[in-house]
Amino acid sequence: MAKFIIQPHDRLHEMVAHELGYFAAEGLDYAISERQSARRGKIVDVSGQLAEIKSGAYQSYESGKGNKGEKSDISCACHWTVNNAAANHLGTMYGNAYVVTPGGIMVPEDSPIRRPEDLAGVEIAVGYQSGSHYATIQAMEAFLKPEQIKLKFVGLPWQRVDVVADRDLQAASLWGITYQTGEQLGLRKVADCTFMITFMFPDGVAIDDVEKYIRALRRAQMELDLRPEPYKHYFSEMIPERYRDRVDVRRFALGERVVFLPYSKETFERTQSWIHARGIFDHAPEHVSYAAAVAGG
Repeated sequence: MAKFIIQPHDRLHEMVAHELGYFAAEGLDYAISERQSARRGKIVDVSGQLAEIKSGAYQSYESGKGNKGEKSDISCACHWTVNNAAANHLGTMYGNAYVVTPGGIMVPEDSPIRRPEDLAGVEIAVGYQSGSHYATIQAMEAFLKPEQIKLKFVGLPWQRVDVVADRDLQAASLWGITYQTGEQLGLRKVADCTFMITFMFPDGVAIDDVEKYIRALRRAQMELDLRPEPYKHYFSEMIPERYRDRVDVRRFALGERVVFLPYSKETFERTQSWIHARGIFDHAPEHVSYAAAVAGG
């Protein structure tokens, strides 16, 4: 039997479950893949201008057929992307747990942008059809008209840190570990963008193995709720070298939190409606079945 490949998501839970033997206790024969994206810096075009990148989490699932780009038996992305990927039969969403990550639209400390309303017409760095894309729209709709919300698709989470830290753009939407790093780099939050993340697995993966993985994360969540300090050193390995010596991970909060509640049929359908009412994708799925798209919900 092949090992159950876990694609990490820059959080502590998988590291804790590995260190304390929770995966092994569940009888899961597993491997945790190495995350490469943190090494990639921002991308500029031949003229030196910031490049626009219209590829993100959804395209990773599309090209990987339910794998998030690289081979993995379980992965995570924002619930909007996983929802629409599952609705389009690219893979299956796990329906009995989700994740909540802190996030925010960040600007340099000395920026004249003080309120969300000051972002009207200002380009905000986000990832295309990835969590920051949807979360920024959702957050800014409370303050601005749709035509006032301006997004710039610049790539991966750490590339967005580069963009705002180097002042290529005035603002960037950051979440999780990049959000906490941004705070220590002197960035200031203008609007909150906390959002939901869900789990995805491709065809052929046994739901029993997914359940073993989730049970181990439940134990890891309890350990982290009780005493996160012994495990925060793992954050250092997730931060690219270009920022590592400027950040003290001992000051970090837990970041992502796994919630062991169902991603219900109502939630699935409301999310489908929200995504496609805003034209984020060219076409809505023709026939959406919650039962076919979500396992265990």
